[in-house]
Amino acid sequence: MQIYEITNKHKYWNVTIEFAENCSWKAGKFLAKLMKENKFLGWERVFIACVEEKVIGYCTFAEKDELPEQYDFSPFIGFVFVDEKYRGNRISEKLINAAIEYAIKIGYKKVYIMSGEHGLYEKYGFEKVGDFETIYNTVDQLFVKTIGEVHK
Repeated sequence: MQIYEITNKHKYWNVTIEFAENCSWKAGKFLAKLMKENKFLGWERVFIACVEEKVIGYCTFAEKDELPEQYDFSPFIGFVFVDEKYRGNRISEKLINAAIEYAIKIGYKKVYIMSGEHGLYEKYGFEKVGDFETIYNTVDQLFVKTIGEVHK
């Protein structure tokens, strides 16, 4: 398995769009739309996991996520998804660690994740900040991780 940090110039950009559009998670279609419209700032990235040149998972590293503008938390790891056939192999953790390594490289000291999942991100060293209303009028948990050197 290989993890890639990609932008719209990467050879797997369009393959990732197709994978996201057709994955089982409804948020995948939204990510595909963002990618098609290149709605990423210059430093933002998509991270993908590939097995034999087939995309099997992704996450993003971006300035904002689903919090309203009044909150200044940033940056976010978002859209964490792994194809069901490949779950249980710590691929989400590898994607998240790749995003954290990138965040460290470009100078960030903290990263955030919004999620409805309980018990997932805590095992990766994230701490719950609280429950926040999202731009979608739902409530999700906000997690933070103070970053330094990533241990593999």
